[in-house]
Amino acid sequence: MDERMRIGELTERAGVTQRTVRYYESIGLLPPGEREGHGQHYYSEETLARLRKIDQLKQLGLSLDEIRDVIDLYFTDPSGVQPKQKVLAILRKHLAETYQKISGLQLFRADLQTHIERFEHWLEGRESR
Repeated sequence: MDERMRIGELTERAGVTQRTVRYYESIGLLPPGEREGHGQHYYSEETLARLRKIDQLKQLGLSLDEIRDVIDLYFTDPSGVQPKQKVLAILRKHLAETYQKISGLQLFRADLQTHIERFEHWLEGRESR
């Protein structure tokens, strides 16, 4: 049986804040804690595992929207193939976008160098008068 924990223990074990847990619940990354008694929320080991997986995916560079698209697969596909395929597709998209940004920055750098040289040449012409 899953060990149940209050939000304080969950956040301590996961290394996140209570605000983060509440936010992740509000955007659908985490299921809401189970209410019991005096409105106290209790969380399962699976919630802790989800928080850890979210952190791993964030470290890979995935946005919270992208994580929301794949997180459930990690807990429904025991083989792990589907979530890894989906993450791989996202990472490939990020790489393609990075190459585009690099290309744009290289063009920008070339333009800057041209402008700098033009200004330097103009200023040198003024100084030699």
